[in-house]
Amino acid sequence: MDDLIQTLLDRQTILAALVAIATFATILTVTIPLFETDRFSRRMKIIASERERIRARERDRLNESKISLRRQPKAYMKNIVDRFNLSSWLGTDKAKKQMIMAGFRGPQAEVAFLFFRLITPITLFLLTLLYLFFLSNFGWSNIMKIGVAIGALYVGLKAPEIYISNTIAKRQQSMGRAVPNALDLMLICVESGMSIEPAFRKVSQEIGAQSVPLAEELTLTTAELSYLSDRRQAFENLGARTGLDSLKQISTVLTQAERYGTPLGQALRVVADESRQKRMSAAEKKAAALPPKLTVPMILFFLPVLFAVIITPAIIQVQSSMR
Repeated sequence: MDDLIQTLLDRQTILAALVAIATFATILTVTIPLFETDRFSRRMKIIASERERIRARERDRLNESKISLRRQPKAYMKNIVDRFNLSSWLGTDKAKKQMIMAGFRGPQAEVAFLFFRLITPITLFLLTLLYLFFLSNFGWSNIMKIGVAIGALYVGLKAPEIYISNTIAKRQQSMGRAVPNALDLMLICVESGMSIEPAFRKVSQEIGAQSVPLAEELTLTTAELSYLSDRRQAFENLGARTGLDSLKQISTVLTQAERYGTPLGQALRVVADESRQKRMSAAEKKAAALPPKLTVPMILFFLPVLFAVIITPAIIQVQSSMR
């Protein structure tokens, strides 16, 4: 036992033990990084594979769907449009953008728009001439009748554009009311750990009860995120299709987050607050404009009835006293 203690306390033994420990530590320090896996690269691969699975699932979902966004135009409409080459002198880029904003997509919508833009003015012009020259008895001169018919021709030419403009206004009004709630839902989805594609899909499913047009646009954006190679293009298309400032702001925020990696939750919260304040300001503006709008109806309809109710009993009493 004494020999073992003396051996352990020997300087050479201690030095050899320290050298062995140092050598083992050096080997361990050099070899550990070689066996460690790159966690960041592995996580990025998992995210990329998950994105590919989402895209494949969206493609299968769209392929299995029986409803197609693109409908083939009717034969007689397409024949007339092609025969008279209406797309070159009646179709404009502004009209195409307006049709997309109104929710009319595909070749069917463009062909129908060009067809009715040709048929409507001709029909109104002929009906006006028929009514003024053969059915009416206004005593107008022929020049005045032709002028009215030309006015009807112009109205028929602008009627499809007016219809599209009204449709755009209704869709934007419906989407504008639902945008703050959609942003709140998207914020909840993003902060819960969802990526953009599942968040868009979930919000489109939940917001459909409040605004069908907004649900359609978000669903189309989800499909574009699955198909398009550049995700920023899908966000820009969302703002261009809707024409709403709030959705354009959302597309800008998502594009910046995609490009620079900025925090998405805080940006969505700010945009949601601004959108809600805009909706409240619009409601307050309508409420403030209500008294001037009610002035004329009150003068025409309420005041005469009020005067009749107040004055009639007095007139009856005066007549009774005079008898």
